Amino acid sequence: MTKIGLISDTHGYLDERVFEYFAGCDEIWHAGDIGDQEVMNKLEAFKPVVAVYGNIDGADLRHSYPEDQVFEREEKTIWITHIGGYPPRYNRRVIKQLDTIKPYLFICGHSHIVKVLTDKARLPLIHINPGAAGMQGFHKMRTIMRFDLTPEGVKNLQLIELGKRG
Repeated sequence: MTKIGLISDTHGYLDERVFEYFAGCDEIWHAGDIGDQEVMNKLEAFKPVVAVYGNIDGADLRHSYPEDQVFEREEKTIWITHIGGYPPRYNRRVIKQLDTIKPYLFICGHSHIVKVLTDKARLPLIHINPGAAGMQGFHKMRTIMRFDLTPEGVKNLQLIELGKRG
């Protein structure tokens, strides 16, 4: 079992309570729009991090983090990207790769809208968007997620509210 802390759309702001909520996690996954390297320095000093860049991230972050992370954990294929859409409304770039990658978990950020959806029509996958943890954007509540990943699947998924934006 791997305990995951999931965050996105920090936009250069990292709530200190993230460290409390992610204390029991084995890894942190960041789904883009990091905002600045300082956010990543703090997260990476705390736990191992898998991250992708987002559309607001500059050349420094794009140099350090890829657009896509495709990897295996607990016998499951994970795909993290910032802009990917959601079932069944994936973006064009993602649609071209879905049938090849065949992820169990498809994780995106970008919309600032919390989503947990299954896609049984196209592929048996779970889409997760943890919402936005930062202060920039139109979201009202700042959110993160944590869950356990086992060979059987996602367990104990929790949405954590960090408080109102601004």
